[in-house]
Amino acid sequence: MENELRILHLLEHDAKISAQSIAVMLGLEEEIVLKTIEKLEQEKVILGYGTIINWDRYGENGVTAMIDVKITPEREVGFNDIAKRICRFPEVKSVSLMSGTYDLSIVIAGNDLREVARFISHKLSALDRVQSTTTHFILKSYKQEGFIFEEPYEDKRLVVSP
Repeated sequence: MENELRILHLLEHDAKISAQSIAVMLGLEEEIVLKTIEKLEQEKVILGYGTIINWDRYGENGVTAMIDVKITPEREVGFNDIAKRICRFPEVKSVSLMSGTYDLSIVIAGNDLREVARFISHKLSALDRVQSTTTHFILKSYKQEGFIFEEPYEDKRLVVSP
């Protein structure tokens, strides 16, 4: 169990790391690392491998929005059924149950503001039990999943001392 956790932390930081490198870092045999990763994939602990992309630097001009949604919970299932329905929309990147004023936090991506507005008005708000939404457009991302998008500001002024 401890080896699983250590392997998961390494993969979370760098999904491209090889089983051989993990084995060397943890003092394990490569075959054990491979079997552990395969087991974690089968158990759906590892759901996939992703890449963090700085779309601004690439020149892509899409729009990302965070939407707070107030829901009327359904008897016996609470928020689960509506959350599962929302997850099926291709625009939706993440859905989280939240504490506080709103029940769900949704992150969506679109090509432009109109596309996001259309999703909210035609798809999301049209769902039964959705009471209200509040949309926040992401203007700039500084850090995501532990990765900083820009180099920290370096003060290049000359030091002047008396």
